[in-house]
Amino acid sequence: MHIETAPTEKRYEKPEGERRGLVIVNTGDGKGKSTAAFGLALRAHGRGKAVRIFQFMKVPSARFGEHRMFEQIGIPIEGLGDGFSWKSKDLEHSAQLARDGWEKARAAILSGEHFLVVLDEITYPLIYGWLPLEPVLETLRTRPKDVHVVLTGRRCPPEIIELADTVTEMQLVKHAFKAGIPAQRGIED
Repeated sequence: MHIETAPTEKRYEKPEGERRGLVIVNTGDGKGKSTAAFGLALRAHGRGKAVRIFQFMKVPSARFGEHRMFEQIGIPIEGLGDGFSWKSKDLEHSAQLARDGWEKARAAILSGEHFLVVLDEITYPLIYGWLPLEPVLETLRTRPKDVHVVLTGRRCPPEIIELADTVTEMQLVKHAFKAGIPAQRGIED
């Protein structure tokens, strides 16, 4: 381990720009994309801001840990899909669910009623060709000025990365699953 000297002076100047809604992308092969987005949702909710979460790959009846907690504290979270694509019995049905779900998410973004809208795992319907990219880009460009949008998922299209204000790529260094350890309730769900 390398020991560093703690900074004694601020390393940056406070930006002078206008406050406005941001487009934030969490992508990459590492763990933590959705978890980071959910952390922002909790932070915004804690400040009394309206938050809405859409999960493009989760089923509407999903009861993962985040669903249970968000329901308890009053953050709307909605599964829009039918689960992992390899479990789907009808990929055209999965694609239609993604398109229908996008219309709900789009309406929530454009309504201006939410401070933060999370589009969890939206990259998958985009890269699978289930959802056209241009309507997503257009919605992000024309959303109300104060609406923040977080998009998560692997292999985020470069057009979204270009448009985004903040992009974080989670890099896989090591994962327990690859060592044969199954997913842990409360950690991966």
